[in-house]
Amino acid sequence: MWHVPCHRHGRDSSEARDAGEGGGKDPCRLPWPGRAAWWSQPAPEGWRLGTPGSVQGTCPSFPLTWANRERKARLSDLPGWHGADGAIQNPGDLRLQERAWSAVCPLVAKLKRFYEFSLRLGEHPESPPPYAPTQHLEREQALAKQFAEILHFTLSFDELKMTNPAIQNDFSYYRRTISRNRINNLQLDAESEVNNEMANRMSLFYAEATPMLKTLSNATTKFVSENKTLPIEDTTDCLSTMACVCRVMLETPEYRSRFTNTETLLFCMRVMVGVIILYDHVHPVGAFAKTSKIDMKGCIKVLKDQPSTSTEGLLNALRYTTRHLNDDTTSKQIRALLQ
Repeated sequence: MWHVPCHRHGRDSSEARDAGEGGGKDPCRLPWPGRAAWWSQPAPEGWRLGTPGSVQGTCPSFPLTWANRERKARLSDLPGWHGADGAIQNPGDLRLQERAWSAVCPLVAKLKRFYEFSLRLGEHPESPPPYAPTQHLEREQALAKQFAEILHFTLSFDELKMTNPAIQNDFSYYRRTISRNRINNLQLDAESEVNNEMANRMSLFYAEATPMLKTLSNATTKFVSENKTLPIEDTTDCLSTMACVCRVMLETPEYRSRFTNTETLLFCMRVMVGVIILYDHVHPVGAFAKTSKIDMKGCIKVLKDQPSTSTEGLLNALRYTTRHLNDDTTSKQIRALLQ
């Protein structure tokens, strides 16, 4: 796993006093240095997940790094996924079966790479240096951008997976075929890459509605539970601040006007939803309680102000992948907003 701490009230007393903190203002709207600078920090090219790096402000013990080209190349595999349905639906035609197997094997190899990537998301680093949480965001802007990239990828992957049933259909066909081969004491070349044991593990992963998000949520929860000496607020304050920054950028015309394309807008919305879900999994009372540091009404309103075609999947993620939405502490207004 990884840890990107940040704190919304981590400034020194003079800065807080100058900003008017304590006067009931939204801290995300206050002009503290670097408030949104991490957003525009370019992600370093050539970084790879699991390889410690050292760029501006990056903690050397932090193993989560990201190769943008590799991420985009892998994610681009999913929208153009063309299943082998025609051949699969004709089990009596040997020629079509051979064609189906030839078509499915490369697709299963891609699914294996996604699955292996999900395993690497769960790797745990050492604890970060003892900075105040806000200092982490300001000192380690490239690191925060990497975290945002991971959240963007996670929500994008799960959305594409949910809207493409051919993925699971093809994988089920692959498993049936290798199971039949085992009964007949046959082994095909493709099984050397994805054998029966690996296929079973992958099947459990892809059976989840949002497999990558579930992996990320479980890894975050595990990291917090295993690092009891690390205040939980270091994690939750980071997440709530990032949610706040995203919300303000989306609802403020001055910032919104800087978005040059739809993909940037989607990036911002996915990161906001991602940190909300992680916060809800990690915080004892979740993101929907009145004591939550996340303005859930504001975040939901921002999503609902966008075209439904681009936000319905994100709203569904809030409805069905959070832990505390149906708690008694959740207000009726918030529940109504998510109806």
